[in-house]
Amino acid sequence: MTDTDRVTTGRRDRKKAQTRAALTAAALRLVAERGLEHVTVEEISEAADVSSRTFFNYFACKDEAITDDPALDGSRVVARLATVPAQVPALRAVRLALDEAIGPIQADRELWRLRLTVITENPTLLPRLIAGNVATERAMVSVIAARLGVGPEHPYPPLVTAVAGAAFHCATMRWAADDGTPPLAELVDEAFAGIAAGLPDPPPRG
Repeated sequence: MTDTDRVTTGRRDRKKAQTRAALTAAALRLVAERGLEHVTVEEISEAADVSSRTFFNYFACKDEAITDDPALDGSRVVARLATVPAQVPALRAVRLALDEAIGPIQADRELWRLRLTVITENPTLLPRLIAGNVATERAMVSVIAARLGVGPEHPYPPLVTAVAGAAFHCATMRWAADDGTPPLAELVDEAFAGIAAGLPDPPPRG
């Protein structure tokens, strides 16, 4: 590939990313204002200044425009998990792998805050999120089992995966609910530290 080809490809990829982001932002804004059932693909496309045909080049339906995000590409987290040195404990390895998602989410906080609000207010979107997570969880279980040298039927890898997922979810919801400080990574670290410590009861207020 020549330098010109690389520049052209890079420009085209940036344009695609910008169009996708505009469609997602438009979908979230409109659904937050009107509710999921009262927003159409045509309205989302118009708000993003593209055609409905262009919309379907990126998403299969309006629900997908709301829930899907490159930061949630589980394959990146799984790939990172597979590269963490074997001597690192499994829970810590998962935490390191989650950096692949934490950085992009932190960088786009307002969009994610709106997304989480929309999903909370439109629970029909939850099955799509759950379905997307299942494949990632299975892949993580396989990688963790291979790291530990145990079979896929061993209870520990799925337990680590489930606990880590719950910790990440709780930290993300906490991060979205406040003013954005401390950063998401710090809240995730706090959640994982609590798990590693055996979830001791917190001291009483005051």
